[in-house]
Amino acid sequence: MSDYDIEFHWDPICPFAWITSRWVNQVVAQRNYRVDWRFISLRLLNKDKDYATDFPPEYPQLHGAGLRMLRVAASVRTEHGRDTMGPLYTALGERLWDTPPSQGVANTAMTDSGTDELVSSVLSSLDLPATHVGAADDTSWDEELTAETEHALARTGRDVGTPIISFEPPDGPSFFGPVISRLPSDDEAVELWDAIITLSRWAGFAELKRSLREVPQLAALGYNDDDESIVEQDWKGGRRVS
Repeated sequence: MSDYDIEFHWDPICPFAWITSRWVNQVVAQRNYRVDWRFISLRLLNKDKDYATDFPPEYPQLHGAGLRMLRVAASVRTEHGRDTMGPLYTALGERLWDTPPSQGVANTAMTDSGTDELVSSVLSSLDLPATHVGAADDTSWDEELTAETEHALARTGRDVGTPIISFEPPDGPSFFGPVISRLPSDDEAVELWDAIITLSRWAGFAELKRSLREVPQLAALGYNDDDESIVEQDWKGGRRVS
């Protein structure tokens, strides 16, 4: 039996994973679950793909930035323990996704994500040693990140993305998603959670999907609370197609 009620596999560069993680935190606050914030690297997940043909031009930089930040996270976890991962993911995500382009490092293309300056600032905000910045370019951490990524894929199959959530690990069901583009209210958060749990616990359930997604409602992507427009994109195989 695991010490955790939920395993959440995250890559900091994924906006959908970030929104889903904030939803999970809404549920945790009301259900007192314990979450093990584990890694999945989009760069390592897609290592055999041709980035020139399979992804938009900005994706090599983005996925590479995610890998640099995950190496740092792996270094922090090794030295300071698993309970540091929730606060670290939150601090990274707030800098990347909840900061309007005109006010900080985040911008539409995420050109500053994964930089030493950003990582150092996040570590400082958590009173973690700045020496962990050196892990960003240390490929020796990739073995651990690959193992974590393969752990996630072993639970769901390989045709997935981020996030991957396992319920009641190690024997409970695991799924890619849910992919959500906006945060629900606190009441809606629990309703959505219970609906997902109901589906996941039926052994014959495998997938419920559509490829149209709202653009994530995140400050870093130019969204503000006064914006009432809904823009949808079509996604296929982990990339935007329109």
